Amino acid sequence: MISILDQEFSALNQYIAEQNPSQIFILVDENTHENCLPTLLANLDTKIPFEIIEIEAGEDAKTIATATQLWEILAEFKADRKSLLLNLGGGVITDMGGFVASTYKRGIKFLNIPTTLLAMCDASIGGKTGIDHQYLKNIVGTFANSEHILVYPNFLETLAFTELRSGFAEMLKHGLIACENHWNELIALEEITAKNVAPHIENSMMIKENVVLKDFKEENLRKILNFGHTIGHAVESLFLKADKIIPHGEAVALGMIAETHLAFLEKLISEETAEEIIKNIRRFYPYISIKNFSNEEIINLMINDKKNNHGKINFSLLEGVGKCNFDYKVSAENIEKSLEFYRNLEQ
Repeated sequence: MISILDQEFSALNQYIAEQNPSQIFILVDENTHENCLPTLLANLDTKIPFEIIEIEAGEDAKTIATATQLWEILAEFKADRKSLLLNLGGGVITDMGGFVASTYKRGIKFLNIPTTLLAMCDASIGGKTGIDHQYLKNIVGTFANSEHILVYPNFLETLAFTELRSGFAEMLKHGLIACENHWNELIALEEITAKNVAPHIENSMMIKENVVLKDFKEENLRKILNFGHTIGHAVESLFLKADKIIPHGEAVALGMIAETHLAFLEKLISEETAEEIIKNIRRFYPYISIKNFSNEEIINLMINDKKNNHGKINFSLLEGVGKCNFDYKVSAENIEKSLEFYRNLEQ
């Protein structure tokens, strides 16, 4: 269930009153501890005991070592299966918190309170939890739904512009794969600001939720949400391996550009449609150079992506604005051409 929180956080307090958990744990990082936790605590209306658990901010913290620490903390506080975990943060917190909650004592309940645009429109929705391992994103994880997703748009005011821009990429993706009107509304924005994007958050969330409800375990339709991620995740992983982390949304934007051109090469969309899509994505996103990565390095990581099987790369490719299909097998030649197309955009 998705709720847009009011100033009193009434949906959260109502849920806690109804469920009456034995303990509450609030997972934060140092950023949300400072910028968001005070607002949450000021509006938390319960006598149930709670503990704050803080981890380091950033993708570097999304590891099995951090998960182990969190399991140990829960055990130390004698958390039982009636305990409740509140994940207050961005995608790392919701991914990590969901993973820990879904595995501790075979599962305790958790709520996602996303504080970044990326988490609001993507990471907190759909029941995917996970951690990174050996530079591979989300390679270990579970499918486990949060009990509730509670969105407080005012948290966006705490974000740096790069964080807003990162989340906006997922919103654009939702429009491209499933709703032309959503895409048109987003590209009509003159700039990415918290005020500008806030009215479009709920629609973006509903697009993803509607896809997930039809295919929770990602056996067919849900795969369209991977548009831009096949190439994007590979590039993001290579930057992570090089200890040069780039924002997830910027990697997705790169991936959407390359995969839009790939859809053109596969004759799924016209050159005019591809150019229009790419022009609008580039209007919002900086160019990220991939000249230090070979095609072989990128493709090898794409093959290792958890969504592939039998050594074949499965793409989700556009068939028009607002229309996407999945499980496309494309030629290695066209993959390389799409990567070279992206490299040449720098000129």
